[in-house]
Amino acid sequence: MPVQLSYPGVYVEEGSSGVRTITGVATSITAFVGRARRGPTDQDGPVTVTSWADYERTFGGLWEHAPMSYAVRDFFLNGGAQAIVVRLFKPKGTDRTAADVKLAPETGSGDYVLTARYPGTWGNRLRARVDHDTRDGTADAFNLLVRDDETEVVEEFRNVSVDLDSPRRVDRVLENESRLVTGADLTAASKRPAAHAAPDEANPLWKDNPTNTKVAQAEQVPHDGEVPKAAEYTAAGKRGIRALEKADLFNMLCLPPYTLDPDGGVAGAVETSVITAAAGYCEQRRAVLLVDPRWTGKDAAVAAAADFATSAGTRSKNAAVFFPRLLQVNPLRGGQIEPFAPCGTVAGVIARTDAQRGVWKAPAGLEAGLAGLSGLEVPLTDAENGQLNPLGVNCLRTMPAAGPVVWGARTMDGADRRASEWKYLPVRRTALFLEESLYRGLQWVVFEPNDEPLWAQIRLNVGAFLHDLFRQGAFQGVTPQEAYFVKCDKETTQQSDINNGVVNIAVGFAPLKPAEFVVIKVQQLAGQIAV
Repeated sequence: MPVQLSYPGVYVEEGSSGVRTITGVATSITAFVGRARRGPTDQDGPVTVTSWADYERTFGGLWEHAPMSYAVRDFFLNGGAQAIVVRLFKPKGTDRTAADVKLAPETGSGDYVLTARYPGTWGNRLRARVDHDTRDGTADAFNLLVRDDETEVVEEFRNVSVDLDSPRRVDRVLENESRLVTGADLTAASKRPAAHAAPDEANPLWKDNPTNTKVAQAEQVPHDGEVPKAAEYTAAGKRGIRALEKADLFNMLCLPPYTLDPDGGVAGAVETSVITAAAGYCEQRRAVLLVDPRWTGKDAAVAAAADFATSAGTRSKNAAVFFPRLLQVNPLRGGQIEPFAPCGTVAGVIARTDAQRGVWKAPAGLEAGLAGLSGLEVPLTDAENGQLNPLGVNCLRTMPAAGPVVWGARTMDGADRRASEWKYLPVRRTALFLEESLYRGLQWVVFEPNDEPLWAQIRLNVGAFLHDLFRQGAFQGVTPQEAYFVKCDKETTQQSDINNGVVNIAVGFAPLKPAEFVVIKVQQLAGQIAV
């Protein structure tokens, strides 16, 4: 009894109802791994963006050397709402990777050096300005302004100091607060930077004038790195694809090609070893890998796609491949129409379908329109679609009145000959949604007394969660008994399990499978013969 009864009177106690609501997790958070112009790298960790404008501010927008930038754009264009971006950067040997901005000392020699926070040539457009109009007016204090000329973002750091004992040590302030630069570590010999000339009408504050601001020197211009390939994608530790270990949740993974390849061929395609590693990682994280197929040119495209279905590097139930590439306008190449990988566009369509209909609805059909396209690289006929669909290749088709649409919803384990229970993508994604939601929603069970009261609470809460999905139309069946079951009692958890600290929960559901083939039978009615 929680309340100690010590005096005559009325005592009030609150009792637990046993209700611990299980909330469904997000289903369409999409991770992108690849090259970008600027921004944090995989060593810094993944970055969440919620719009194309977010991506432009952080990673620099479209870049012809970064197919990932086009994929992220297409994701948001087609209905995506949240993306996680991992930027890969491959240095060129021992060359510099980040630009410096050097601030001359107030007296004597020894510049104070600011270094671009992230690698890339973007750092050469950084400028800094110093003034000594500080709050306390000490000999070590100054104000520092840093500007990125490309984005016109200005960061202000007031009352920073080169004093090692100051709470506003400039190197530590920049490390914790700046998204543009880091400062060299201070030493006892560090000197306050000299103030720049006060702005006037002839020389505005950020005019490109060395008397007012310090511009990154030409000889310090860094490079944008080489094209990352398998070694960077599958690097050890929390690097490459596994930088996503630092992300709490993602549901889909896109690996756009290494390079834009408008003429066809496999030079810029993701290597099969990377696909194999990515598919295995997605199985660990309860996510789905969206695969872009290789191709050998338009004439042999269908045969190449069919071959790729059996040699992609994975037949994972957590992967799906889409074919062909999309024809889109490339604004960085004079508006030329070029082919692009479909993974970002398809991820956006899946996100849109999840929001409108639910994760159990196949992201395909006339509603699954592809936005931002000029067409498809290979217009497929019904016969060609019939060659690829039984192999587990999801085709993109142009349908009358609907335009370009997704016209397939199978996993890479969905080839007819494999007879897999995870043949269909919506069935697999529904199972992953349930697994992740129950995994997170039942954390409270750990260390609870393992007996009937606990089992009853588990049945109550899991049953309520599944019943809510049943009411939304997520399962087959007319009644809840036909749609799902939850079992947690003495049959699932025996005394030996209890002794080992184990509680077993059995959950089953009847998935909705898409009407992939619609058969219409037409016959004549024989005229009635009068008797």
